[in-house]
Amino acid sequence: MKQLLLVFLFLVILSCSNTEESYSPISAPLDIPEVFENNILPPVIPLDNPQTEEGIALGRRLFFDRILSGDGSQSCASCHQPQLAFSDDNPTSRGIEGELGTRNTMPIFNLAWNYSERFAWDGKELSLERQVLEPVSNPIEMNSDWDEVIDRLNAHPDYPTLFNQAFPNEPISADLVTKAIAQFERTLISANSKFDRYLLGEVSLTANEENGLNVFMDEARGDCFHCHGSPNNPLWTDNDFHNNGLDATFTDLGLGAITGDPTDNGKFRSPSLRNLAYTAPYMHDGRFDSLEEVIDFYSEGLQASPTIDPLMKKIDQGGVQLTDQDKADLIAFLLTLTDPSFLETQGPPN
Repeated sequence: MKQLLLVFLFLVILSCSNTEESYSPISAPLDIPEVFENNILPPVIPLDNPQTEEGIALGRRLFFDRILSGDGSQSCASCHQPQLAFSDDNPTSRGIEGELGTRNTMPIFNLAWNYSERFAWDGKELSLERQVLEPVSNPIEMNSDWDEVIDRLNAHPDYPTLFNQAFPNEPISADLVTKAIAQFERTLISANSKFDRYLLGEVSLTANEENGLNVFMDEARGDCFHCHGSPNNPLWTDNDFHNNGLDATFTDLGLGAITGDPTDNGKFRSPSLRNLAYTAPYMHDGRFDSLEEVIDFYSEGLQASPTIDPLMKKIDQGGVQLTDQDKADLIAFLLTLTDPSFLETQGPPN
């Protein structure tokens, strides 16, 4: 009987000890901007990766840490730079060996509202978590080995504790790394541009900016809104895939290489028009250095191809043939989508 009592007391003590050592991450729902609440659906948050204070903090640290790269020289932030709205200023991204990729670095913000859950220029990644996975091992990006990354994280003086706080009782793994970084990336929300404040009735647009908005929305002029949203879609993208007439033939098939469907050849994801002041050069291959070049292309530089989107108007004339004034005003409007405060609040951890 005495032995049974001792066993019982031991189990009680062990149970109390485990309870004291366990950790429950603190829920951290996204702070939804007013202009989003009024116009679009709630964000996409996976049930198996809820937002927590610990997960977000861990993801931020990992995003800026070079420990994920093969030679310790590069982090996610090397290409996705906060001061450039989490893009970079190279036509195509440069990996740790100095080798250039074939695609421009897409900016990172408002990704929690990509309802199709297809990421990258060609839609190859089917969730934000999966989007994080591939660059680490890509030989022309971070050129690392996931097993070695996990070994480095386990041997680090801080990361084992940080992972246990964010994901209690789970061993460090590639899956948890991607979950943490995805949590951080979902907090990168840009919704404080001049045009956002205009929608909230806080500021007015100039006459040129108003005309630029009209050009943007006018199907006989800019006709930009079908792919890039409108005041009723403050994401300023449809997050869909279009052949926008860049080329008559394709060296990069875009979505077509992923789906295997020839009717998808030359289609790429429409990027958000927010923060264009920071994200040059433009297009999937960074071919245009300025907004003036982009507008000239849509006005008179379209290239016909079998899969060109029907939304591309007046292809036989090269485009919509905007006047110089309409071009200037369209750019003036696009720059009202710039959010300087976004850059000021999203740096590396202290």
